[in-house]
Amino acid sequence: MREQYRSEDFLESDLSPDPMDQFARWFRQVAAGGVLHEPNAMVVSTASAEGRPSSRTVLLKQYDDRGFVFFTNYGSRKGRELAANRHVSLLFPWHPMARQVIVTGTASRVSREETVGYFRTRPHGSQLGAWASDQSTVIGSREELIERYEELAARYPEGEKVPAPPDWGGFRVVPEAVEFWQGHGNRLHDRLRYVREGGAWKVERLCP
Repeated sequence: MREQYRSEDFLESDLSPDPMDQFARWFRQVAAGGVLHEPNAMVVSTASAEGRPSSRTVLLKQYDDRGFVFFTNYGSRKGRELAANRHVSLLFPWHPMARQVIVTGTASRVSREETVGYFRTRPHGSQLGAWASDQSTVIGSREELIERYEELAARYPEGEKVPAPPDWGGFRVVPEAVEFWQGHGNRLHDRLRYVREGGAWKVERLCP
């Protein structure tokens, strides 16, 4: 199973000087294209202290010149692994547009104020779900999970303020390298990678 990608050349002259600006440019194009259901979906890869990797799909919730932010239960597998090993990779698989963005960097928890501020924007049901699920832990049945949720729904009915769980919050990934991948026919893809060099960004082209 193979597809011949058909797209315009992606050249160094097309790039913004800053990778976050370039990411914003591509993200706007992907989001405006309407071909992806969740363009902010990304694969977050972490590793344990022993170097055993794990990956999962998470939604990007914020990005700016400081980095990329997602939220999770700090007791989840990714939360525990990031506590032991801050190195992380993010992959944005924008296949319908024959594009990928790969970020490598380090993750740190966002402030509690940022976490609470974002938590307030979540739908009521999602706020309750953050309390109901001890993410990544074993549970006996789906019925047990639903029972937890219904107990919380009775305690915090619609319109009632739900506090942010103390073990739930955000991680900000500060990039050390950001690669922009554009697919082409005959496997002659463009791979342009920003890497930090001192206090500035350097762009290098990688063979596909």
